[in-house]
Amino acid sequence: MTEINYLWPLAGGLLIGLSAGLYLLLNGRIAGISGLAAAAAGLTHDGDSKLGLGFLAGIIAGAWLTATLVRHPDITLTSSPALLIAAGLIVGYGTRLGSGCTSGHGVCGLARLSPRSLAATAIFIAVAGATVFVTRHLVGVQP
Repeated sequence: MTEINYLWPLAGGLLIGLSAGLYLLLNGRIAGISGLAAAAAGLTHDGDSKLGLGFLAGIIAGAWLTATLVRHPDITLTSSPALLIAAGLIVGYGTRLGSGCTSGHGVCGLARLSPRSLAATAIFIAVAGATVFVTRHLVGVQP
């Protein structure tokens, strides 16, 4: 396995920021994954399903290309697949309910100085910290 240094996460972050900025400049829209996935699935009234499909295809192609050219990830499931699917559906429902996901609020919303995104991101971080504390220290689950 190839050892990854700090340059790969830095390059990934820069590319995410660049793509979000270009998407906003060229389309006038926020590049939130949940919104684009909803558009790809036809769950929005915008009629942008081709754009959403293209964006999701780019994410999948980028992951495949990276795994092929840079590094094969070691993936180990530590929970049941049914639990992971249920968790994914709950997260998807939450992102629709909260009008965005961590990428939309955290990357794009904070860059636009949106108060709603600042509040949403603070809540994401607080809930994530509380979840880790409860599962590790109160329930006793270890990674």
